[in-house]
Amino acid sequence: MKMNQMMSAGLACLLASGAISAQTPADTASSLQKKQIETIVHDYIIQNPEIVIQSLQGYQQKQIAEQSQKFKKIQESSPKFASELFHQASDPVAGNPKGTVTIVEFFDYQCPHCIDMTATLENLIKTHPNVKVVFKEFPIRGPMSEIATRAALAAQKQGKYFDLHLAMMNSKTEPLTENIIYDLAKTAGLNVDQLKKDMKDKSVDDQIKTNYTLAKNLEIMFTPVFFIAKSDVSNTSKPEKIAFIPGQVSAPQLTEVVEKIGG
Repeated sequence: MKMNQMMSAGLACLLASGAISAQTPADTASSLQKKQIETIVHDYIIQNPEIVIQSLQGYQQKQIAEQSQKFKKIQESSPKFASELFHQASDPVAGNPKGTVTIVEFFDYQCPHCIDMTATLENLIKTHPNVKVVFKEFPIRGPMSEIATRAALAAQKQGKYFDLHLAMMNSKTEPLTENIIYDLAKTAGLNVDQLKKDMKDKSVDDQIKTNYTLAKNLEIMFTPVFFIAKSDVSNTSKPEKIAFIPGQVSAPQLTEVVEKIGG
C-alpha cells in the first residue's frame, strides 16, 4: 500500500476512533500543517497498527460481500439469457459442435488470465469429446483487443477461427500488434488481404455489439467469465442448471464442473 493511501486509511481510523474529532471546525482543520497531520497519523498507526488492519479487513470483507451478491445475481439471471449465451448461430465454436455439454467463455486476447486458460480449454476439448466451447469475443482492453477480435471473427469466414484464436492466445510475442496478428494469420493459412477486408464487414460489427449487449445485461465487466450447461439448456431452465465461473480456475476445477454438468 502506498504511503498516501496508508495516511488516508489512518486518518479515517483516527476519526472513527475519536483520536481526532470529526467535529473539528473547518477553519481550524485547514490551519493545521500537512506535516503535523502526517506526524500525528504516522505515530498513531505505529502505536495502534491493529486499527488500520481492522479497517482494511472490514473494507475487504465488504467488497467480497458485494461481489458475492453480484455473482449471485448473475447466476440467477443467466437462464433468461440462455439462448443468447448458448445458442447464437453466429458464435465461433470449438470442440464437438454437437457436444452434450457447452462451455461459454467471455474473453479478451490481451487478458493474461484468458491466455492462461487457453491450454486448459484446449486440453479439455481433447479429453472430453462431449464438450462444445462457445467463444464470446469481449474486447475490453483497448484498441488492439478489438483489432484481434475483428481478425478472429473475420478468420471464421475462412473456416480458420480456432486456428487464429490459438495462434494469438499462444503467441510468445507480447504485446500483440497489427503486424503480428497478420503474420500469425498468414502462418495459420489465412488469406490476409481477404481477412483485412472481412474485418470491416458489418457482420463483425454486429457480433461485437451483440456480445457487448449481452455482457452488459449480465453485468459482466471483466474476463474471463464462463457459463457451463447441458447443450439443451433454455431460457426456462433453472439457475442451478447453469454453472457460472467468474475468473480463472485450475484445470481440475473446470473439469470437475464439466463432468458434474454432463452427469
